[in-house]
Amino acid sequence: MASLKEKTISSLFWSFSDNVVHHSIQFVVGIILARLLSPSEFGLISMIAIFIAVSQTFVNSGFGQALIRKKNVTQEDLSTIFFFNLGIGFIFFLLIYSLAGSISVFFGETLLKPITQVFSINLIINSLALVQRTRLIKDLNFKDQTFISFISNVISGLIAIYLAYNGYGVWSLVYKTIINNSLQTLLLWFANKWMPSFLFSKRSFGELFHFGYKLLLSSLIDTLYRNVYLLVIGKFFSATQLGFYTRADQFKKLPSENINVIIGRVSYPVLSQLQDDPDKLKIAYRKIIKSTMFITFLAMFGMAAIAEPMILALIGEKWLQSVSYLQLLCFVGMMYPLHSLNLTMLNVKGRSDLFLKLELIKKTMAIPVIIIGIFIGIHAMIIGMIFNSLIAYLLNSYYSGKMVNYPTTEQIKDLLPLFLYGLAIGAIVYIISLLLHYTPLVILAIQLTSAILLVLISSEFIKNPVYLEIKSLITEKMSKPKRNE
Repeated sequence: MASLKEKTISSLFWSFSDNVVHHSIQFVVGIILARLLSPSEFGLISMIAIFIAVSQTFVNSGFGQALIRKKNVTQEDLSTIFFFNLGIGFIFFLLIYSLAGSISVFFGETLLKPITQVFSINLIINSLALVQRTRLIKDLNFKDQTFISFISNVISGLIAIYLAYNGYGVWSLVYKTIINNSLQTLLLWFANKWMPSFLFSKRSFGELFHFGYKLLLSSLIDTLYRNVYLLVIGKFFSATQLGFYTRADQFKKLPSENINVIIGRVSYPVLSQLQDDPDKLKIAYRKIIKSTMFITFLAMFGMAAIAEPMILALIGEKWLQSVSYLQLLCFVGMMYPLHSLNLTMLNVKGRSDLFLKLELIKKTMAIPVIIIGIFIGIHAMIIGMIFNSLIAYLLNSYYSGKMVNYPTTEQIKDLLPLFLYGLAIGAIVYIISLLLHYTPLVILAIQLTSAILLVLISSEFIKNPVYLEIKSLITEKMSKPKRNE
């Protein structure tokens, strides 16, 4: 039987592969669709994002993490949560479907009514997949998820491109999401050997809900926070401006949320297994934070540096207004994995109550930022988001640090050299773009090549310990003979 370290390395490898596959395909498909569609058509989809995201949060209900954390999960637990999720999925499908007309009137976009009604079917589709996906995550089985992601993203992406090319406009984005979610759900059922039993246990529900409902409320607050900016821009500006912002945000998410999901999906079950050993827990937690933020700082400073040639080369001059949004959003995105890791420790320690309280405090701080955005503009709103992100980190790290004896000051001491290193690499890569006078694609290629060489050469030269740790993990994984994961 594989040791925890071996399972962690294998899981990180396949989690990384899953996200690279998923986001690479989404990225390529997104570039092609951005050239075929207009910013306003992307903006229309973003207008309903908050309503779908909030509904999806209720469908998930925090039970996924509750099942992962519970050491001995029974058939009774799984079946109870499956039928609960399915029921909630149907309820919110009907709710969003019935509110479609009001949503259309709110934004002043008549096309939103049929879009919302069709899009809401995703809530039922996704409710069928939650337990199946959770079982794979709990078992640290990311290999199957990688293949599922590849198949569903390729098929849905090709269909969306075909539809967009043939004049379906915004509907190509709607059908892409529905086909993707349907395929993922179907393949998750094939990948699992589990089937629900026709039972619902109040005892099991109560036990899991006691932990999960606090995560539900926390997730609800976070979902509202992350999507309310889309609602504000769509309501007080225009679908086109929302399209520019959304495209910039999607570029920002490519490294930021990708890293967060890769590490988060593995770190939570792994750290949960160490929750009763404080010394090992701190060592593992510290390594995860340093490795994650080394990659994150490099990725986000790098993306800010290449923003203009990247957008011009990949999706065209019509999206140029997204550049300044993206450069600012990179400073928001670089803190996201750090927030998530600190909050993960609260869940590992079973403090979902504290998790909820922190979310309430931090998200309340968004109110003045939203007001600034309405009256001053989108750029001012993003700058406010940056300051909120820094304050949120101080709050998260203070409480999580106390639980694992890894205080904020020690975290900052560990992270400051990594931050400065990432800043230096980003600054050099940005200066390179100012000295070049070629096409955007050539400039982008030179910047990316320079960035990779700078990181590899400088890290080897100064013997960067975090870089060497990551290199060691990769080498160890690649050098082992293949076997069933």
